Amino acid sequence: MIRADLHVHTCYSMDCNTPLEPIIDHCLNTGINCLAISDHNTIAGALKLQQIAPFQVIVAEEIRTPMGELMGLFLTEEVPKGLSPEETIARIRKQGGLVGIPHPFGRHLPLPLRGERRNLLSPEILPQIDIIEVFNSRNLFPNSSSNARRLAQGYGLAASAGSDAHTLAEIGRAYVEMPEFSGPDDFLDSLSQGIVFGHRSSPLVHLASTWAKMRKGFC
Repeated sequence: MIRADLHVHTCYSMDCNTPLEPIIDHCLNTGINCLAISDHNTIAGALKLQQIAPFQVIVAEEIRTPMGELMGLFLTEEVPKGLSPEETIARIRKQGGLVGIPHPFGRHLPLPLRGERRNLLSPEILPQIDIIEVFNSRNLFPNSSSNARRLAQGYGLAASAGSDAHTLAEIGRAYVEMPEFSGPDDFLDSLSQGIVFGHRSSPLVHLASTWAKMRKGFC
């Protein structure tokens, strides 16, 4: 069995300052032995960490669309931001990747369907999805997780979990304990057998993201 944190950011995200090498040390010290590196709109950090990490690294990307964020996993090419959900999904599929919806009920407001999420959770989009993130450590409200789990169960989708770490200490606050896997299809099968573990992070972690954006000139 492995412990997989399936939503982690690095310094290649505009709102994160975490270098790659300390991520490896932190994971070795905490028992996390699989990561999905899902930086915002880039796979550069994931590709580099995959080359140097002594454990499994899934190349992922959290991709901004006009209707909210989608996550591509097992990518070999970067998917540009700003495309429609349908085009984003098509580009992920073309390279043999999997499609997920991270934090489907938001991280900041306890609203079941915020405007940017409404269409991503529509009956037109959901049948094209493989994975729903049912636990995100940065979600502030417990009902976000229960709503996401019901959504995944209702559509028969695989359930994932991730810390959504933007700082080193957050990595591993949520993970899935699951069988080892090889490739996207095997990953889905293993994920369906997994058990989700997680703790919510302090709301103060969002200040670190804001500070990172300020340092990088995104504010």
